[in-house]
Amino acid sequence: MSEVKITAETRTEFGKGAARRLRRADKLPAVVYGHGSEPVHISLPHHDTLMALKTSNVLINLDIDGRSELVIPKAVQRDALRIGILEHVDLLIVKRGEKVTVEVPVHTEGDLAPGNNLLEHVLNTLPVEAEATHIPESVTVSVAGLDAGASVLAKDIPLPSGTTLAVEDDAVVLQVLAAQVEEAPAEDAEGDAAEA
Repeated sequence: MSEVKITAETRTEFGKGAARRLRRADKLPAVVYGHGSEPVHISLPHHDTLMALKTSNVLINLDIDGRSELVIPKAVQRDALRIGILEHVDLLIVKRGEKVTVEVPVHTEGDLAPGNNLLEHVLNTLPVEAEATHIPESVTVSVAGLDAGASVLAKDIPLPSGTTLAVEDDAVVLQVLAAQVEEAPAEDAEGDAAEA
């Protein structure tokens, strides 16, 4: 997993007005916390942060007023109406060698068995525990040949070395359902007799 370096500035103004002024200046309000330290309120360059967050569980090396801090995104608030606009980010301090619990996206590969089968993602992300500098970007599971009624459990998903499940082994991640086929309405028997 690669590290992204971003320069941050501490901020002393808080509230909606201060946040709006930051966003107008193409900056993003954020908070850094963890490891028993007091939360640090910072501002980040919006575009750089947006690009970094395109990678799930990205490892960010923050330069806060000349001090380096390793963080991962914990909560990201996005604008509900404008795509590609971030409102606020919470960043969690991590240390090299430390295990963290994160959610990684679940990707599938392969085709289901022939027929009217549908794949349901019960969990879109899988909670895992991994070393902070080796968080997997995603996990991939094969659904090739699965038929209606089949399920993929958390324990069935191959994980990278050093990564363990942070959810019950028997948690259903994916399941294959039979598509509901709507039957054509039967002709009214009396209507048929009247036409004959």
